[in-house]
Amino acid sequence: MADTQDAHKAWLKQMEEASRAKQASFMNGIAAKLGRARVTEKPAHPFRGAPDFWQAFEWPVEERVERFTENFKAAGGHVVRVASMEEAKGFIVGKAGEMKAKYLIRQNQAELDALGLEAELPEAKVSVWNSDPEENWKARAAEADFGVVIADYAAAYTGSMTVLSSKDKGRSVSLLPTVLMAIIPIERMKTRLGEALVNFDLAGRENLPAGIHFISGPSRSADIENDLTIGVHGPGIVHAIIVG
Repeated sequence: MADTQDAHKAWLKQMEEASRAKQASFMNGIAAKLGRARVTEKPAHPFRGAPDFWQAFEWPVEERVERFTENFKAAGGHVVRVASMEEAKGFIVGKAGEMKAKYLIRQNQAELDALGLEAELPEAKVSVWNSDPEENWKARAAEADFGVVIADYAAAYTGSMTVLSSKDKGRSVSLLPTVLMAIIPIERMKTRLGEALVNFDLAGRENLPAGIHFISGPSRSADIENDLTIGVHGPGIVHAIIVG
């Protein structure tokens, strides 16, 4: 038995040496065609992370809104700016009526409780994520016409919203309904994505949320024959509602 194991180890070592020889020959061939010596030492990286000038880069609030709007619309999303949560509610209710939405699902948050969508949409069913432990909430989100969430952050430079998930903020609410309504309080509108990411580092690994989702417009996929299709892996219509 020991002889068999030794023979197997020797064979593996021989195969590894042959593989490394092939790799070296391949890389040497590329270097020769480029007319320079092959690099064998790992390049030095004296700096880590974004440079100082980028860390300090920040647009004024109005420019953040303008740039976010441009970038989000360029990706196929819709943006509206309202003065208050009351106006945000009016926008959602109006779109629900316009699109004849029969079923809405929303995150289980105090800010959304205060909107009172249930009273404003008596002809539609409005469900609150994870409010009933017996319910199949993924299925309910998948059949919903509208999903309503509050973005935790937004980045103007990339035109992205960041939506975190937890037991009260199911990721399915932003991923499965046909239409996503995402409310962005203006104080959460940042210039750079790094301004949001740094908070996760500061919180520490043990305090990371269950999910961190970056949304830059509706779902877009061109995996099959480069044919662009909207709404395959998520909502086909996304409205960013900037409040303030």
